Amino acid sequence: MRLTALDEAAEGFGLRVGQGLAEARAICAGLDVLEADPAADRSFLDAIADWCDRYTPLVALDGEDGLLLDISGCAHLFGGEAKLVEDLDQRLTAFGLAVHISVASTPGLARACSRFGGPTLVSPPDAIRVLSPLPVAALRLDAGTLANLARVGLKTVGDLIAAPRPPITRRFGPVPILRLDQALGHEGEPISPRRMLPLLSAERRLAEPIVSEDHVLDLAGRLAGGLKTALEARGEGGRLFELLVFRVDGRVFRIEVGASAPLRDPARIRALFRERLGVLADELDAGFGYELLRLNVLLSEAFDIRQAALAEDEGAEASELLTRFLDQVTARLGERALRLPVPLASHWPDRAATHAPLTDGLKALGRALVGTRDIASPRRSPRPIRLLDRPEEVEVMSSVPDGPPASFRWRRVQRRIARAEGPERLAPEWWTDGEDAPPRDYFRIEDTAGQRFWLYREGLFERRTVNPTWFLQGFFS
Repeated sequence: MRLTALDEAAEGFGLRVGQGLAEARAICAGLDVLEADPAADRSFLDAIADWCDRYTPLVALDGEDGLLLDISGCAHLFGGEAKLVEDLDQRLTAFGLAVHISVASTPGLARACSRFGGPTLVSPPDAIRVLSPLPVAALRLDAGTLANLARVGLKTVGDLIAAPRPPITRRFGPVPILRLDQALGHEGEPISPRRMLPLLSAERRLAEPIVSEDHVLDLAGRLAGGLKTALEARGEGGRLFELLVFRVDGRVFRIEVGASAPLRDPARIRALFRERLGVLADELDAGFGYELLRLNVLLSEAFDIRQAALAEDEGAEASELLTRFLDQVTARLGERALRLPVPLASHWPDRAATHAPLTDGLKALGRALVGTRDIASPRRSPRPIRLLDRPEEVEVMSSVPDGPPASFRWRRVQRRIARAEGPERLAPEWWTDGEDAPPRDYFRIEDTAGQRFWLYREGLFERRTVNPTWFLQGFFS
């Protein structure tokens, strides 16, 4: 057992990360030890990253104990980079966290300064001067490369900058020079955000926290009104909306609602969040109140503008009522509450269809119908109205080994067959199942009681299959 993290008091005793627990107790007999919980640590870091969305939507994880925030174009909203850092530091410190923050022109330089004692604010002209005295470990190199660099006297970044590049690359590979160029801004280093960036966003910072659900809905409607102009300028409507509610103590709630058709109307967006909050009422604890609300448009589509007719259009009214119904049910019960079977491009019965959310399923079905309007459907035997989730193995007796079954036993019930049609042979999809996957011979059979079944035999006698297996897959009317 080894130490994975230390507080300031433990570091004062000379303890270090990676040290054996027995050795640590010998140095400090009163050491208080808790078992490490990486999952809880990651969950806590994710919660802090969610909270940091108040500064920028571009938040990425940096290892197990760091965050990268791209504040390009955001700092002026807080009065500049210095004010932003001051606000961030004060809030995180108030949560009981010890933080080290640095702002630089590149992610590599900011990370090096925050983790290895660099200044808080670094301007681009000072990059080399600030980076030179830092250890080579600040460039995010692996332990083996660091040891090899130390053997030849390259211990600081300044040593690496002064050394000729070709010998370094030949001896240690391209990574050390690449990391150096990324930190200095000579090479690009994008940040991969944790979450999908919103297409449009509007937020409201509150002078006094609010706790009422009605106040939250009222602000959500006002934010939706602010997004309406931007959506109209794009000629689009929102399909997926996300409401972020920031609590005073740092907790962040994310509430998503979807629309079956592109939507701009603030009243309808507010109604969708009202339905959703009605389900999440027990999970949303206002605590000491909410201090910030943000409404994001995560998905949008082209908005079809229709002029209102002078006479009543029953078809349009029915379509509008259906859309409202779908949106309300989805917001309250989730998108899986209403699903529609959608055909897939596969002749294998197990993969020929799936269940999609109703709104997406209607669109997929419409595209499939349009695409196959002038194409003749493949000729095949009738399919059963009901398929089992998984084919169930049955015991079959046949008069001829490769002929139709004479009787079969399913779920401890023996059934004698009066009529049988088949076989209909389906070859496996070799690109999915492999070239050695066995084909199936399907039979439509009817027992003496008049019940009709869909059975198939997996494997072929002519291919020297020792014992082909029979399965029941569906039922006819």
